[in-house]
Amino acid sequence: MGRWRFSVAQSRDWTLRGLILLAAFGLAYRAFYLQVIETPFLQDMAANRQVRTLDVHANRGMIRSRNGEPLAVSTAVDSLWVDPLLFVTQRQHWPKLARLLDMPTSELEQKIGSRLQRRFVYLKRRLTPQLAAEADELGIKGLYLQREYRRYYPTAEVSGHLLGFTNIDDQGQEGIELQYNRLLSGQAGRTRVVQDLHRRWVQPVEAISTAVPGSDLQLTLDSRLQYLAYQELKAAVHQHRAESGSAVVIDIATGDLLAMVNQPSFNPNETASRRPAHFRNRAVTDVFEPGSTIKPFIVAAALQAGTYRATSWIDTDPGYLVVGGHKISDHRPFGPLTLEGILQKSSNVGAVRIAMGLDPQQIEALLRGVGVGRASGAAFIGESSGLLVPAENWRKVDQATLSFGYGLSVTALQLTRAYAILGNHGRDLNVHIIAAESAQMMAQVISPQVADQVVRMMEAVIAPGGTGSRAAVSGYRIAGKTGTAHLFKKGGYDKTRYVATFAGLAPASAPRLAMVVTIKDPKGEAFYAGDVAAPVFSRFMHRALPLLKIPADGEVVPSHLIDVSGAAA
Repeated sequence: MGRWRFSVAQSRDWTLRGLILLAAFGLAYRAFYLQVIETPFLQDMAANRQVRTLDVHANRGMIRSRNGEPLAVSTAVDSLWVDPLLFVTQRQHWPKLARLLDMPTSELEQKIGSRLQRRFVYLKRRLTPQLAAEADELGIKGLYLQREYRRYYPTAEVSGHLLGFTNIDDQGQEGIELQYNRLLSGQAGRTRVVQDLHRRWVQPVEAISTAVPGSDLQLTLDSRLQYLAYQELKAAVHQHRAESGSAVVIDIATGDLLAMVNQPSFNPNETASRRPAHFRNRAVTDVFEPGSTIKPFIVAAALQAGTYRATSWIDTDPGYLVVGGHKISDHRPFGPLTLEGILQKSSNVGAVRIAMGLDPQQIEALLRGVGVGRASGAAFIGESSGLLVPAENWRKVDQATLSFGYGLSVTALQLTRAYAILGNHGRDLNVHIIAAESAQMMAQVISPQVADQVVRMMEAVIAPGGTGSRAAVSGYRIAGKTGTAHLFKKGGYDKTRYVATFAGLAPASAPRLAMVVTIKDPKGEAFYAGDVAAPVFSRFMHRALPLLKIPADGEVVPSHLIDVSGAAA
């Protein structure tokens, strides 16, 4: 019995020892397995939890004016994001955070509750520095700041249509920002970093690719002239309670676009107040019938064809005529007029008589030569080419009405370019907005003699008794033309609504600037271009010409003689 008890006890002892040895062997094998055989796998697992591959922001290029002033810059800002897995454990702090971010707690709960399976959720982007600091001071677990970049436009609404804006990811959405987005954006880099439990950088591991910053872009835009044009156009649109307006200024010598403004405008810095209806650059997208501003080109076509001379007289009595069953009339009888007189008085009858004496192809060739019916070449996004029906499809009445600006359409940029060609002695222009694009030798589309003759004739439009007398600028000779056209509506023309346009050159002796001002649907008693658009040109040039140090070439005229009521056009 004793031996049996001893042998059982001894057996249990050896069994226990065997189990301990087996466990020790198992642990040793497991350690060997993990540390030797599974080392690469475990290291990869650890790296996947601690090492992250992150994008490295590429600074967006700056947009500058011709004089180097910044027009669009990217500034560093912080965005707030959360790791829902950690953040959901901090519900007691949510009300305080919601108040700081000015959002209901319910909205915060909904945003997080529907994304619990994620590890990264934006709460609010592009915080102000003060708000970012206050959020960081809360010390909420799972709440983090991330550095991003926000686009800022120093000139705000003054250049909004031209520059456009970027979205929250700093990608161009409108205007120059969209047109040259690839050039401005650069190329983001990638890097591997070690992060701690709170997803904060501990140390970089390696750079996968280096970020390439975007290129800076210098425009031909003159910030001073842009502001002047914006100021004067806005005042006129407001004064006449107009629907909209545009103004474009081109340097005749170089083809540089110096100013381009529209009303109504928008501030690209204020994302909350952006209205899509205000985004489009009307100066290049909106077309209109130019009215009597087309008459100088009809005169040019007649002179170039040799049908008329500068000294020719045309009888406009009795102040009206009938073409194809349609009555065309002047606002009063003018009697016999020279070509210059037809432009000065803006005689529709005189323009029709000139046009009907020409071959339709002669008129079409000259209009297409100055850019009517085709884009400007500046490659603006959304630019319209306007409309000019081929001459072979014209009826007699089409040829007649086209002579005073109906039946064709242009943009403000196209019309400015056409007048700049007149001021450039009839030579075409390479209109551009990027400073690096130099002036090119272009085709001669109007003979220099004819172009210069027409410019001299247009000076009579600004003289007392001309339809554009309110475009006069003291000390400078001005050449230009008014145009007041009825707005088209379904079924015909609206006899109560107009588009008022003034196109001019300054100074007339040696044109340097071409400018077009167009104002849509001015309301009230003043709606003629001579009363609505011409004064905008005058006030702009009064400040712009001395600013550019362009020498005076005319007489100093008393202000009360400049600001006189313009006649109908």
